[in-house]
Amino acid sequence: MKKNSFLALSMVLVLSLFLAACGGGDNDGSSGEGGSEDPKLMSMLTGGTSGTYYPLGGAMAKVITDETGIQTDAVSSNASADNVVALAEGEAEIAFVQTDVMANAVEGTNAFEGKAVDNVLALGSLYPETVQIVTLADSGISSVEDLKGKKVSVGAPGSGTYINAEQILEIHGMTMDDIDAQNLDFGESTGGIQDGNIDAAFITSGTPTGAVDGLSATNPVSIVPISQEKVDELVEKYPYYAADTIPSGTYGMESEVNTVAVLAMLAVSKDLSEDLVYDITKAIYENTDAISHAKGEFITLDTATDGIGIDFHPGAEKYFKEEGLLD
Repeated sequence: MKKNSFLALSMVLVLSLFLAACGGGDNDGSSGEGGSEDPKLMSMLTGGTSGTYYPLGGAMAKVITDETGIQTDAVSSNASADNVVALAEGEAEIAFVQTDVMANAVEGTNAFEGKAVDNVLALGSLYPETVQIVTLADSGISSVEDLKGKKVSVGAPGSGTYINAEQILEIHGMTMDDIDAQNLDFGESTGGIQDGNIDAAFITSGTPTGAVDGLSATNPVSIVPISQEKVDELVEKYPYYAADTIPSGTYGMESEVNTVAVLAMLAVSKDLSEDLVYDITKAIYENTDAISHAKGEFITLDTATDGIGIDFHPGAEKYFKEEGLLD
């Protein structure tokens, strides 16, 4: 009898474990596509502390924290290209990226040649990022061609700014070999201009940019214009660019300046669940008035899908479909 009772008890235990295992396969929305649980803490990769991404990211992270209940922290970084790599390697959940860099990552081109990324998806567009070629008003540099032979910062390693600089030089018949290229972040770039260590800097960021504002407080600043002919050539070859104008009064300048821009966007890890990314997307685009940064006014639902050349995360896609932005 004891033996039979033991066998019966063992069979019940085995059956209960089998049923528990079967029941554990349900997806209630709390797991990402890889089956892992959504994080209790999220990191949002931004950019250098003297650019736009970092302070804006801090304001947006607070909104996400308040609306989703998941603590989200803004983290400084080398920006776009490095951010994509970090997302792909599971080092963060959300990141600021330029639309052009994100497209390159998915296509495996430029900095991602032979290293295409397939586990990072789009959340949505934010605002135009203006390509600013910054110099001092008395530098004698008034055109892109004048950069030849000069010490020019082309952005931190891994940044989208580097690619922008490369492509703008290309349209003007130049390469990095025609300048004395310096790999500096925004703060180092404006500091170098002020100290006379470099002559100019490419800075791709929403205007006004904090680092350039700081420079203009002590030195008259000039932004090198890009002619309409060259703008048209650049947009034709690289459609993710758009013509842009820096208004007069910016950085104390008396005249407006013609240049180009790409778009800032948010990208997310593919492993985040549909429900969580839906909640994050909804939190951002329905609470733009709570984003305590000047760029908050440019973040709108109407432009949330502009310039996105990669697939949306299912959570973001669900939200945008509900709002009539996607079919």
